[in-house]
Amino acid sequence: MKAIVVEQFGHSDVMQLKDRQAPQPLNGQVQISIKAIGVNPVDTYIRSGLYPLKPELPYTPGLDAAGVITAVGENVDPHQIGRRVYLFGSETGCYAETAICRQDQVYALPDNVDFAAGAALGVPYSTAYYAINYRAHAVPGETILIHGASGAVGLAAIQIARSQGLKVIGTAGSEEGIKLIKEQGVFAALNHNATDYLADIDQLTCGGGINIVLEMLANVNLAKDLKVLSKFGRIVIIGNRGTVEIDPRDTMGKNASIMGMSLFNTSRQELSQIHAALYAGLSDGRFKPVIHSTLPLVEAPKSHNLVMQGGINGKIILTP
Repeated sequence: MKAIVVEQFGHSDVMQLKDRQAPQPLNGQVQISIKAIGVNPVDTYIRSGLYPLKPELPYTPGLDAAGVITAVGENVDPHQIGRRVYLFGSETGCYAETAICRQDQVYALPDNVDFAAGAALGVPYSTAYYAINYRAHAVPGETILIHGASGAVGLAAIQIARSQGLKVIGTAGSEEGIKLIKEQGVFAALNHNATDYLADIDQLTCGGGINIVLEMLANVNLAKDLKVLSKFGRIVIIGNRGTVEIDPRDTMGKNASIMGMSLFNTSRQELSQIHAALYAGLSDGRFKPVIHSTLPLVEAPKSHNLVMQGGINGKIILTP
């Protein structure tokens, strides 16, 4: 089989396409024929060696993919062979033609969802759902500001928030991004590259402020987020690329909360609940992943450069 292999941490060019023997499933495992692979920013952090959790070298990157179960190990129902699934994590890495997963790393892919969309689910939709429901504990009728709403996580968050009765305000950094999030049904779309782009929040919320902020770039936006929060407002930090200075007084008068999150801290039970909810939303059409572009697996280095650029609206997909 073909697989991307990283033998040393570094820039995107450390990823090399190599021939490897296809791995076989052990006890409690399944083998997946990969049809599509999702590229995430966290993949680039791990590859660069900057992420706190480092895999043992050499390794094959990737957390998200979709495909078909082609073989099973002991203590796995053989009737699963042929089942269409999407992956959230694997034992061998997803940037490959074949992957090995534990049973709790694969989830049924509804018949109405293609493999590219399936590969766009794991990290973005799990992140958005966990942030909204398990960290912010969103309540229908609340107003949510999604900072960076045109990215893969932001678009997932729009769909999930709207399906739960939240009033969604989103930001994007380009005309294309603004157009996209408007098509996704946000109440208001703001250009975060414009001066004073949050000046209209008071009018948009009738003076009530923002109940929940999903923050994709905290080092740039956190201080501004605090200014537009409502009383008892919550900020969930999903992404950050540096340090930031804030005035703690901005939290005090509002009893505001700033919360971090990482999917690596979710329990298996929480993940099972999240993916059950995602299956329902996919099946009835409420959740529809947006694909930015599709590249062949050999162009994995290009995909890592793209995913870290501004203005990438939607998910980048690799195909073996």
